[in-house]
Amino acid sequence: MKLIDTHCHLDNEKYDIDRKEIIEKISKTMEFVVNIGYDFESSKRSIELAQKNSNIYATVGVHPTEIGDNFSNENYMELKEMLLNEKVVALGEIGLDYHWMTKTKEIQKNWFRKQMELARELKKPVVIHTREAIKDTIDILKEFKDIYGVIHCYPGSYESATEIIDNYYFGVGGVSTFKNSKTTVEFIRQIPLERIVIETDSPYLTPEPFRGKRNLPEYVEYVVEKIASIKEIDVETVIAITNENAKKLYKIGEK
Repeated sequence: MKLIDTHCHLDNEKYDIDRKEIIEKISKTMEFVVNIGYDFESSKRSIELAQKNSNIYATVGVHPTEIGDNFSNENYMELKEMLLNEKVVALGEIGLDYHWMTKTKEIQKNWFRKQMELARELKKPVVIHTREAIKDTIDILKEFKDIYGVIHCYPGSYESATEIIDNYYFGVGGVSTFKNSKTTVEFIRQIPLERIVIETDSPYLTPEPFRGKRNLPEYVEYVVEKIASIKEIDVETVIAITNENAKKLYKIGEK
């Protein structure tokens, strides 16, 4: 059974030397991957990759560390035009980041809400980034009860997740394999497998045993094995259920 990576950044410069070979391997060994946009330029690159490769899909959006001071009508229209591309499956990566704080909380919240409104208009799922901002993130998500999506690299507790579990999947990646990832392991143990999707965030957050090196979409296998170990179930079950979750999330394969 082939694997799926729901969140990677193949347009990143760290793949400039061997991107073609990596994509060729993906086409042979994986069902599909989703390349995630984080600003206007990366969103365009993501679309370009998706259009050239049948089993790569794209998302477009502006990450909270990449936003400007004001979300203009021009920003709205540019994102909207990209979202209408047939290979674009979601709006993201969007959300809140109180770690780097390149913009104030209020500016971040404004961009977050504006992009959520666009997702609502076009009936697109969202890919959510949240760092040191879980409460504010959940509060804003609850303002948009008709929108669904995924919380990328979910950092919170099971208790927090239950507030939005009806609308959101939770991305699990290489952090789950780290020796100090007690919170993530406990979260995986409690959350239903039917709400988990597998991701790498390549080239970042490389799982053991490759931690410290460049991450690759194929390394989802180590995440799957970790989840199977935590939940004490077989790997094939994890793959089957999380693959189905990914297809439902991004509406891939629907007739």
